[in-house]
Parts: sequence; structure tokens; C-alpha cells
Amino acid sequence: MARDLRTQGRRDILLGVGALPLVLGAACDRARDAPKAATTTALPPESPPSAPAAPRMLGRTGVAVEAVSLGGEGVLRTSGRAAEAVPVIQAAFAAGVKYCDTAPAYASSQDYYGAAFRASPGARDRLFLASKTHERTKEGALALLDDSLKRLGTDHLDLWQMHDLRSMDDVDRILAPDGAVRAAEQAKKEGRVRFIGVTGHHDPGVLAAALQRFPFDAVLLPINAADPARAPFITTVIPEARRIGAAVIGMKVLSRGMLVQDGVMTADEAIRYAMALCDTMIIGCSSVAEVEGNLAIGRRATPLDAASRASVESRIAASASKYAYYKG
Repeated sequence: MARDLRTQGRRDILLGVGALPLVLGAACDRARDAPKAATTTALPPESPPSAPAAPRMLGRTGVAVEAVSLGGEGVLRTSGRAAEAVPVIQAAFAAGVKYCDTAPAYASSQDYYGAAFRASPGARDRLFLASKTHERTKEGALALLDDSLKRLGTDHLDLWQMHDLRSMDDVDRILAPDGAVRAAEQAKKEGRVRFIGVTGHHDPGVLAAALQRFPFDAVLLPINAADPARAPFITTVIPEARRIGAAVIGMKVLSRGMLVQDGVMTADEAIRYAMALCDTMIIGCSSVAEVEGNLAIGRRATPLDAASRASVESRIAASASKYAYYKG
């Protein structure tokens, strides 16, 4: 499974705020390849990152989070760029971000978090830290968990997710007697994992089946206005998650930034759309300004109502396949 995860598309990146100039999508690729982080716009003075909005509950976990959280991609999904990546994480710490995302498959992301924790005493205790396993067997997953905890410099994960389920065979494998879910159950008993989750963006039927077969605490899935046009996650997976009380965490909110680049939606619209459907969304960042800009939108915005969501969905339906590129 590592072969897919290390080459799959990056998480969405949001650059800029509101009506200010936006540079989207391509920044994610530049974050890996260019020596400098992508140019970004500044945080509007009326939306300081130190003023969190009312907390949102992360499913049945009892954990309070914000609408926008820090994703594990962007500059974090690189290698050899700690001088840029660690300050991005520290900026999230300083701004009061609660939920932070990473994964073994995201290059040096976990190492950057480890460095940020060492440089910011006490920060780990204030965070809800989520990582993943792309291993499907119990033995492989436990070995990967050991490596993750070592790289992160922590003794536990708040959320450990079965990463990128794409087929029913994946579901069968993780739920087998020697599957990765058994590793998670063992790690939870040992205190090394608090909650168990699942992720996917390829096939909504696979994620829905996983939620029907095991009481996962959280699901990470794509949420944007292109979703309803074909093989929707929003109307299939989210209801299953709500039925069992699992947290709903959004990704691909900006579809690699293409929704805004193409003038189909504003950044505010895209985030407000997702806010209405998820408990929190993860967005990868390539600079401190991006962290602050993302938080500013999440903290000042209100979710789109159903009529507004339907209007946006109708507006982009004809080109929806472009913005739901990640589906099988």
C-alpha cells in the first residue's frame, strides 16, 4: 500500500483570504520541489489567529476542535526542509490550533512534528495529534506505529487511522484476525492510541462499508461542492459516520486549489461549504502566512446553508469530474 500513498495527490492548500489575491493548488507541488515556499498573502488585521471561534465537537470523542485544522501535507510533505516546515507547525501551535494531521506516507512530516515538539515544550499536551497506517496487517501496523511514535517524539497518538482504503479487499484485510484494526485495538488497550479512524477518497462505498463493519471513532473523507455529481461521499459516508457518532474530518476542500484558481468558488465559499458538513477540515500549508490565513477564514466564517450549497453544486456540476479527480 505504501506505493500508492507515497505518490498520491497532495492535500489541498489554501493561500490568501477572502477577496485578497489567491495562489492555489500549484503551491503544493512547489512546496516539494522549490527551494522557497510559495508566495502568500497576509492575514487580514480584522481576523487575528489568536481569536478562536466557538469550539466544534469531534464526533463522540468529546474533543473540541476548530473548523480549520493543520494538514500533514504542503511543506510538511517534503524531506530536508525542516527550516521551513517546523515554523509552520509552530505557528499552528502558537495560534491555538487543536487538531494536527500527519502520516508515515507523508515524507518527513512526522519528523518535522517531532522537531517542533522538541522546540515547543508542552505543545504536544495541548494537541489532538492524528497519524495513520498504510499497513494492512497487525504486525506491519504495530511496527509502523512504533516508528511513528519514535519520529514524533511522543508516547501516544490521539487518533490512529487506517489510511487510504480503496477496495473491499482493503476493508477485509484490516478487519481480519491479523489485520491492522487488531493492532489499533491492542495499541488502544496499551494507551498508545486513544481513538481509531479510517480514511479514503477513492470509493465512498468502501468507506461506508468500513463504518458499517467496525465502530470507527473518525472518518477522513473528501468534502467539496463537486462531490454530489458522481459517487458522492457526502450523502453516503457522512450519514454512516453520523449514525455511529464518528467524527467527520474533511479533506480536498479546495480540490488542490483548482476550485479557486478556475474562478468556480472563492476560498471562503469552499471552506464554508465544508464547514457545514464536517467537524473539522485539514488543510496543508507551506508558510506561516498560510496557517494564519486558513485560521482566519475558519474563525470568522459561517457554514453555507443547504440552499447555498445546492446552488454551488449546481454551478459546478458540469465540470465536477475535474474537481473530484481523486475518485476511482
